[in-house]
Amino acid sequence: MIKLLLLFTLVPLLELFVLIEVGKRIGAAPTIFIVAVTGFAGVFLARAQGFYTLFRFRNALERGSFPTQEIFDGACILVGAAFLLTPGLLTDALGFSLLIPQPRHYIKKYVQKIIEKMIIRGEIRIRRQ
Repeated sequence: MIKLLLLFTLVPLLELFVLIEVGKRIGAAPTIFIVAVTGFAGVFLARAQGFYTLFRFRNALERGSFPTQEIFDGACILVGAAFLLTPGLLTDALGFSLLIPQPRHYIKKYVQKIIEKMIIRGEIRIRRQ
């Protein structure tokens, strides 16, 4: 609970600080323009990546394999799109890194290692039915 509280208070404060500093250096109008353009660009990129992931998902099902990577990609794209909808430059950078396939690959590997460690420690349990 404390981690979430810190996340929801520190991230907006950090975003505000970055926006103010960038605004001081390049001006308010260019800063607002950058935030708006990244939001619009993110929508189009999220849509394209979402359709491509859905295409790969269907192909995996047609081949008879479970679309594990495609599901994980879809989750990353959804989270990345949510970050891009949040006004700010830091969340935009994180959002784009989740939408672009190359950086997303490294993020997925990192998250998978964390999940594997949590399974080993017993923090996540998998039940078979």
